[in-house]
Amino acid sequence: MNILVTGAAGFIGSHVCEYFIKKGHHIIGIDNFDSFYPADFKSLNLSELKVSSQFQFYKEDIRNYDSLNSIFSANKVDVVIHLAAKAGVRPSIESITEYYDVNVNGTVSLLESMRIHNVKKLLFASSSSVYGNNSKVPFSESDIVDNPISPYASTKKSGELLCHVYNHLYQFDITCLRFFTVYGPRQRPDLAIHKFTRLIDEDKPIPFYGDGSTSRDYTYIDDIVNGVSCALNNLDGYRIYNLGESTVINLNKLVHTIENFVGKKAIFNRLPPQQGDVNSTYADISKARAEIGYNPRCDFETGIKKFVEWYINNKAILIF
Repeated sequence: MNILVTGAAGFIGSHVCEYFIKKGHHIIGIDNFDSFYPADFKSLNLSELKVSSQFQFYKEDIRNYDSLNSIFSANKVDVVIHLAAKAGVRPSIESITEYYDVNVNGTVSLLESMRIHNVKKLLFASSSSVYGNNSKVPFSESDIVDNPISPYASTKKSGELLCHVYNHLYQFDITCLRFFTVYGPRQRPDLAIHKFTRLIDEDKPIPFYGDGSTSRDYTYIDDIVNGVSCALNNLDGYRIYNLGESTVINLNKLVHTIENFVGKKAIFNRLPPQQGDVNSTYADISKARAEIGYNPRCDFETGIKKFVEWYINNKAILIF
């Protein structure tokens, strides 16, 4: 199978590409090396992929419609995994126009290129942020998600709606995957687990927002990749699935767990709660279990142990 992956040089994207190459598929990767974090970090993500004859890479922006059309024209594409996006809840508040341009207009550009070239199978990376501060837990795909509290979340809901339009008008088979706080080796350096691990290891203060009671459904990267694979094997019509661990960990426990595996105590820089941050995320994964066979296996402590081991073994070459 020939799989086009947008955001191929990112954290999730590079893991997805590696997985499907190991399964014998050919990957056409696209990434624009957005400056949100150092380009050298993304180059490290691609280091193993670029030696594979099954991987072809284009440094390109998904908003560039003409370039996307050229890529589709030059390659036989069976399915698209759309992971490219401007990432981050907090930064989206300061850059609303850019987030909408990349995440919404870029998705339109991709969908139109697919339509022109008769490629009608897509996995779209959505986010648990679409649930906002939903008072009903755990979050279910049937919940109303009309109250996002950040521009980033609203762009992901907009992407889901665009996907529904292309399913309705052009009979695309599209599955939207709502990822819940993904972590693991090569996680973006701006995200809490990576940032806290580095700062604790370097005996520097960690930015600690609020009283530590906010909580997340942390999902290990291998389980996310497994969920992507399960969804790809069941592309049929328009569907939405939560991909999480269905376990809630608060900020205090997160820090204590990292401390235990790093072997150092955190120094706290206590700050007020951040605008745009949700209080909690918690995935109901019963639908994904029943319909596509999604079955997360990595518990939180094991996942943090694996991440810290990766960080310690690679920190000499990581660029921040």
